[in-house]
Amino acid sequence: MISSLLGSYHTLIIVCIGTMLLGITAGALGVFALLRKQSLLGDTISHAALPGIALMFLATHSRNPLILILGGSIAGCIGTILMLVITRLTKLKQDTVLGIILSVFFGIGLVLMTVIQKYAIPHQSILNKFLFGSASTLIVEDVYAMALIAIFTLFFLALFWKEFTLLTFDPAYAHACGYPVVMLDIGLTILMVLAISLGLQTVGVVLMSAMLIAPAAAAYQWTTRLSSMVLLASLIGALSSFTGSLISSWYTHIPTGPMIVVLLSTFVLISFFCAPRHTRVSS
Repeated sequence: MISSLLGSYHTLIIVCIGTMLLGITAGALGVFALLRKQSLLGDTISHAALPGIALMFLATHSRNPLILILGGSIAGCIGTILMLVITRLTKLKQDTVLGIILSVFFGIGLVLMTVIQKYAIPHQSILNKFLFGSASTLIVEDVYAMALIAIFTLFFLALFWKEFTLLTFDPAYAHACGYPVVMLDIGLTILMVLAISLGLQTVGVVLMSAMLIAPAAAAYQWTTRLSSMVLLASLIGALSSFTGSLISSWYTHIPTGPMIVVLLSTFVLISFFCAPRHTRVSS
């Protein structure tokens, strides 16, 4: 009886697990993006991934999401490195550089997708799933891959917790103590690229920035401790993902990704009006 019950909800269970893995990972890393005033970074990386996905599809004609996500991750890393280089070598502010990288890479991605549509390459419809997200297409193999990426990302976040905390609150002091600030900055950004890669198939390029920032923005209203904020953001991300997946399964015309983002936005609004006021977050 239990096996038949699980079988009837097989797809729902897979989608719930996959989206919860995304919510936990994105929520934890989004805290560091928020505190470092890099809220636009998630949006930039997710949009920068689009040309990588399109180029990987052109090169392989594969419909395997993992192969396409690999291309998106590489493009996201390239966009991030360009952002760091331009910020350090020019007088442009970081938010300006992020806006430039976002628009340029996203524009290139849309051009490549138009080229793919023009030549009518088979299975090209899968690219739309990465643009807008399609959590209902997740399969067991996708969840295994997402679990590996989530475990890898959270493990390194915990391993370098002290260094990432110091980088977030006082990078000048970290540099004075001899820490490799540039490498730590790149390492933390790469973890964000991996977290965003988790969500490309689930919520898509367009909504991924909300998965990264909204849980952190809600958690920021409730606590002044970094560790508590990370845990709370992960919990909010997981709860919103689980509930959004359930609602979209009950009402077939409601897509999973947008429903999750609506719930995350609700958490942010409730936190803004109901949470106690505090001055700043500390380590």
